[in-house]
Amino acid sequence: MWANKSSFYHIYPLGFCGCTPNNDYTCPPTSSILKVYDWIPHIKSLGCNAVYFGPVFESVAHGYDTKDYFKIDCRLGDNQDFKALVSKLHSCDIKVVLDGVFNHVGRDFFAFEDVKHYKASSQYCSWFKLNFNHNNRYNDGFCYEGWDGCEDLVKLNLTNPEVKEYLLSAVAYWIDEFDIDGLRLDVAHYLTPSFIHELRSMCLSRKSDFWLLGEMVFGNYNRLVNPGMLDSCTNYELYKALYSSCNDGNLHELSHTLNRQFGANGIYRGLNLYSFLDNHDVSRIASVIKNPLRLKPLYGLLYTLPGIASVYYGSEWGATGVRERSDSEVRNSFDAPQTTDLTTHISWWTNFRNNSKILSNGQYQELEVRKELLFFKRYIGDEELYFGVNIGAEPQEICYKNHNISIPAYSIEIINF
Repeated sequence: MWANKSSFYHIYPLGFCGCTPNNDYTCPPTSSILKVYDWIPHIKSLGCNAVYFGPVFESVAHGYDTKDYFKIDCRLGDNQDFKALVSKLHSCDIKVVLDGVFNHVGRDFFAFEDVKHYKASSQYCSWFKLNFNHNNRYNDGFCYEGWDGCEDLVKLNLTNPEVKEYLLSAVAYWIDEFDIDGLRLDVAHYLTPSFIHELRSMCLSRKSDFWLLGEMVFGNYNRLVNPGMLDSCTNYELYKALYSSCNDGNLHELSHTLNRQFGANGIYRGLNLYSFLDNHDVSRIASVIKNPLRLKPLYGLLYTLPGIASVYYGSEWGATGVRERSDSEVRNSFDAPQTTDLTTHISWWTNFRNNSKILSNGQYQELEVRKELLFFKRYIGDEELYFGVNIGAEPQEICYKNHNISIPAYSIEIINF
């Protein structure tokens, strides 16, 4: 699978392009998505060969409240703008993955608009989970199930064949017309297994190497990442272990997580999960890590541990942002990409990973762990790579196979014997 050999660049388009927070549907398309063209050399220089775009479909506000699954949000441009962008990215050997938000829609979605107008007489009542014996805060004259109780995000009834047919036809449109390479399924843990099975079958019938990534914030990843369902999912468990181990100055938490997931008896051994240090839903890693000197070894870990690594736009040069009052604090617009020591560091490790079959598909084995040191190997058969990570302020000494090795402070090193 191409994704196992890929390094991702994650863009949240509405923020990246500096779009207005709310869509009034009256402004002409702005073609702001074409800003990505100017960033392609930067994406390539980072070694990233796949882009995951957050929501691009027409939405009410933030993208996860879809209004129209067949149309690019007018704040980003029009369908021809996006088709040209995908073609350009492909010509630069960059794959394209889109956000698929299929658990819920916005209140302006056509079928829900029909329900608001015709109430119980609407032909689309069965598309949602409605109750006409109660009201809601919008005074619609009925209530409905929303995502995690949020009334701005109306939950779809994915057991309804008409709903599934509609959503699958939308995905088919983006594959056939735009040649996208994969989807990231929003809140995949809430989607029905039957819908995921049907989605996968339809996608593969149109593109044999189509990739499906699921957002899973909690639960057993094996429930959805398995033959016939998803190829990968977001590894929030590893994300938490990476940043908190660095903040605590104690790599034993990371060691426990890695052995639980990918060790000899690891529950996710053999799976290529999606790894990250931040994204559009959490504070930027440069604001999370208490000691900025630990950022470089942390990114080194991201690209040498099992998983498909992703960097969130702007974080590669240490952009900051704390998600407290609003999502916009981490969904920034930047005038141009920057190059710093951190950017150069990430680029080196990204390109190293891209050219290593061991890091793409190899197994993991811990060799030694201390509070501020992790020594491990990645291997396929007899082929091995050894790494030492030191998050402390002093060098760490290792003795292995009669070799004495010194790992400098705040570094990750490839160890050759």
